[in-house]
Amino acid sequence: MNQDMKIDCFLPCEDIQKMNETIAQFANNPLVGQICLLTSHTIDTVLPCNVKAVAVNNLLSDNTMRTLAEHANADYALFYMKSSPITIGYQALERMVQVAENTRAGIVYADRYSVEQGVVVKHPVIDYQVGSIRDDFDFGSLVLLNTRLLKAYLQEMASSEYQFAGWYNLRLFFSRKAAIFHLNEYLYTEEEDDLRASGEKQFDYVNPRNREVQIEMEKVATAHLKAVGALIDTHNYEQPNFDNDGFELEASVVIPVFNREKTIRDAVQSALAQVAKFDYNVIVVDNHSTDGTTQILNEIAKENPRLIHLVPERKDLGIGGCWNYAIESKYCGRFAVQLDSDDLYSSDQTLQQIVDAFHEQKAAMIIGAYRMCDFELNTLPPGLIDHSEWTEDNGCNNALRINGLGAPRAFYTPLAREVKFPNTSYGEDYAMGLAFSRRFRIGRLYNELYLCRRWGGNSDAALSVEKVNANNLYKDRLRTIELVARQRQNRGSDKEGADSMSAFFIVN
Repeated sequence: MNQDMKIDCFLPCEDIQKMNETIAQFANNPLVGQICLLTSHTIDTVLPCNVKAVAVNNLLSDNTMRTLAEHANADYALFYMKSSPITIGYQALERMVQVAENTRAGIVYADRYSVEQGVVVKHPVIDYQVGSIRDDFDFGSLVLLNTRLLKAYLQEMASSEYQFAGWYNLRLFFSRKAAIFHLNEYLYTEEEDDLRASGEKQFDYVNPRNREVQIEMEKVATAHLKAVGALIDTHNYEQPNFDNDGFELEASVVIPVFNREKTIRDAVQSALAQVAKFDYNVIVVDNHSTDGTTQILNEIAKENPRLIHLVPERKDLGIGGCWNYAIESKYCGRFAVQLDSDDLYSSDQTLQQIVDAFHEQKAAMIIGAYRMCDFELNTLPPGLIDHSEWTEDNGCNNALRINGLGAPRAFYTPLAREVKFPNTSYGEDYAMGLAFSRRFRIGRLYNELYLCRRWGGNSDAALSVEKVNANNLYKDRLRTIELVARQRQNRGSDKEGADSMSAFFIVN
């Protein structure tokens, strides 16, 4: 590493007394040039010669990002995004600069130790990739920024005025100019101030109180997709042609299941109880259950021929594989409608409403709204999840920013057979929604259609850091695949798939 390299440090400061130890850590490091305390109030204390107070408003606003760029004079800017104390690891700053120099990365970030209720635990993060464009990507609270790119941001983003999405805007800008490098070494220790379970955090983006924030985030994401050539123009959508597809049944409710003896009867009865003006069936793909699930399904099938109980020969199927097995079977109707094995439809009109929506909205996929509840059907936070942030012209683009699209989900079967679910048990529905929305309209129903029942002590509501990371890494991978596919489509180099489906769709 060049011995002349320097870092300017930018630290939030709400209480100068509480920051003294943190400031001292950086001030005593020969690598550090100046320390800028980012504050919204006046600091009366006399500061050391290489420390100065810099006025900012919202820490993550565009104004603050430009302030960083204006005051950064060294080769790199170290940006700490919390006001709580931080402990820098042994030679951590030197290591980050060394990696930035060797990789020519625009941003370097690292794993950390987290103090949670007095206990120090490891908090690894994941690698950044092309598809890591969700606004809640976890960099940790300490990032090293290339000052040259900060100055470029100052020039190119001079007119942007985001109050909440400034950091998001900055890091997407950096991602277009240089690599973003994850150093999987534990380089610092911080206090964790958000101790909510993963099941609570995952719905922050649909909280109405956060709507103003989300509007800004969507604008930034949309501008980024346009800049990288991946923005979808919905005026180019193809329209489904339901008249000549040869289906005898209008719809099939599809339920993949494995070992749900306590809930499968309720789910199946909820599907069989649907009142519709058309013929439909219920396809349950029993993925080799080892409890009483199979016996229960056999009993119901004897009494009701509309239940199609399928057991695949293969034993390597995830939920997505079970979906493929159902929609590729001869029993599947024109529209395949989702119901999970521990959930219920809200009323006996759900299926009719979904099928009507296909025809009325001329959509290739329909997504409804659902209510989180316990097994006594009492509402759980956040209650109704209707994804009202979806808009007709930009929902397909914003879908790459958020982590889910809603439920229940229903698919036009010929297209579902063509696209195919990934054979996984997580994110398979999200992958389908992204692929559908690339070329076809997704219709929406915003009234409650579905009850998502959460088990008491449900482990999905409190996932480990490692599991959250694995899930996020996979969904980012899906976004990477989709973003590249959209770039190819926009360049006109993705014609093969469109030609193979021409019998079922007409261009608007």
